Amino acid sequence: MVAGLTFDGVPAAALAARWGAPDCRLFPRLGSTLDALHALAAAGAPAGTVVLAEEQLAGRGRDGRTWHSPPGGVWLALLLRPARASGGVASLRVGLALADAVDALLGRAEARLKWPNDLLLGDRKLAGILCEGRWHGEQPQWLAVGIGVNVCNVLPAEVARSSVALCEWLPAVRRLDVLDALVPRLLRGAAGGDGPELTAAECAAFAARDWLRGRELRAPVAGRACGVRPDGTLLVARGGRTVPVREGHVALA
Repeated sequence: MVAGLTFDGVPAAALAARWGAPDCRLFPRLGSTLDALHALAAAGAPAGTVVLAEEQLAGRGRDGRTWHSPPGGVWLALLLRPARASGGVASLRVGLALADAVDALLGRAEARLKWPNDLLLGDRKLAGILCEGRWHGEQPQWLAVGIGVNVCNVLPAEVARSSVALCEWLPAVRRLDVLDALVPRLLRGAAGGDGPELTAAECAAFAARDWLRGRELRAPVAGRACGVRPDGTLLVARGGRTVPVREGHVALA
């Protein structure tokens, strides 16, 4: 962390206070905010600790994919210390909070969720989520939640057709606006419980935003997406039966 660094003009201590977080660390450049957060967690950082970077040089997504993280976006990691394992639902819960935050900024319901960890606007990817846990035997020690949101950053040509920056929808939006809408929601959600399954209300909220439902897939298995179970498992209709899918990269047919 660099002394005197601010985020959209606000110092780290003031950010932590406005969000109700115990600590906020700001960096001009990191390999990955998740790596920095894991190091803080191993040193005893409290739940709710936030790490932000102006730029990530080695941001990562699921299955070893990289996330382009230039200046102008929100590259965030948040530390949670759940009392029990939450299985495959953690990224879905974070996605719901992120979708609510984006809709609050837009003033209308537009954000959609693509299982297991993407948020879309207008069928293009706005944000990605990656949750990484550390364990002692079967007991979770901590959960690092990584979130990348395209806000005002330039999108590389190779992903410009499939991705979107929030400034295309809200030209005057600031990164701080996104964080003000998102971080308190994440902290309230963490305080509200860490059950291993989505609640009925969470299931209904996800179903209302479920971008995959009804679409034909070729991966992780061929078939038609037909929703998500409370434990976070994707359901795919295939050959007259329903196949549960717990992980994998989604590709449309």
